[in-house]
Amino acid sequence: MKQQRSEIAIRIEDITKIYGEGRGKVIALQDVSIDIPENEFFTLLGPSGCGKTTLLRLIAGFEHPTKGKIHLYGKDITAYPPYKRKVNTVFQNYALFPHMTVAENIAFGLEMLGKPKKETDETVNEMLTLVKMEDLKNRQISQISGGQQQRVALARALAPKPRVLLLDEPLSALDQKLRKEMQIELKRLQSETGITFVFVTHDQEEALTMSNRIAVLNSGKVLQIGTPREIYKQPSERFVADFIGETNFLKAEILGCANGVASLTLPSGKTVETNVQKGFSPEGTVNIVIRPEHATVVEDPAESLLQGRLINAVYFGTDMRYHIELESGETFTVRIQNNPDDKTSTQFLGTEVCIGLHKNAVQILKD
Repeated sequence: MKQQRSEIAIRIEDITKIYGEGRGKVIALQDVSIDIPENEFFTLLGPSGCGKTTLLRLIAGFEHPTKGKIHLYGKDITAYPPYKRKVNTVFQNYALFPHMTVAENIAFGLEMLGKPKKETDETVNEMLTLVKMEDLKNRQISQISGGQQQRVALARALAPKPRVLLLDEPLSALDQKLRKEMQIELKRLQSETGITFVFVTHDQEEALTMSNRIAVLNSGKVLQIGTPREIYKQPSERFVADFIGETNFLKAEILGCANGVASLTLPSGKTVETNVQKGFSPEGTVNIVIRPEHATVVEDPAESLLQGRLINAVYFGTDMRYHIELESGETFTVRIQNNPDDKTSTQFLGTEVCIGLHKNAVQILKD
């Protein structure tokens, strides 16, 4: 069982960052507050320009907030320069020294801190073992692959044993296969070192795969903070639901809500019940989301909750995506994992299909 985390590694209090002034001013972050416990893999997720990298740079000390405070383990570090913060950063381009070997790159930061040679050598060997690069210690940076360079950058950043490691989209330059391998490696490194990782990405799958918790940002604001499961299964608003994975958006009418369960009418006229978040009592016309994998194609019309016409079927290897035009005119996607007995794969375009929904497949948005 995971130990309960009590100490807050990073506390971000009402941070606002404004660039420029007058008509040309840009509000990069607005009233952002986040607590990140120690030993957590925390991800800042959002589209380009949402403010996630700005927030990372504020934590690192490369930028200073217009308003608000940043605490590191209870100490106000808002005005501290980067070198006085026990925080290290892994940049998108790695920023390795091409004229140095792998070992020399890892040792560089320790040497700048004035660490004794024996201690530096021991730490370098420890880091090489951690990132599984012992046999490549004497290679030049130009002689190793992109994935190996990323490991060196991680080892160099971890060598001084920072209290927090900041990672600014470090996997973006890697191909898909290597990227997936490095996602697992990063999670392993965080778990083995116990260092708090703050990871920036615009890749939803990356965030869901690696994180203990995720903060979804857009237009300089934090829209939702939660575990990957909470963010995916219970998005707080339309942007979050749309940004995190595939989803179907529909309108529905609330019939009633009591004891955390809402009864609603779908566009087909069929009625379903679904759980609602604590303290939320929806009424009238609401926006609902249904994930494609929480729906299925059924043969018996009596078992269906939605009906429509198959307009496209796309083979994805592991699954099939069926695009269906509902009777209401809206497009609905069903995702079904492929198996040898999958009868729906024989459906033809233009065929009328019936859609069934898993229990609690319907989620009601607050916006």
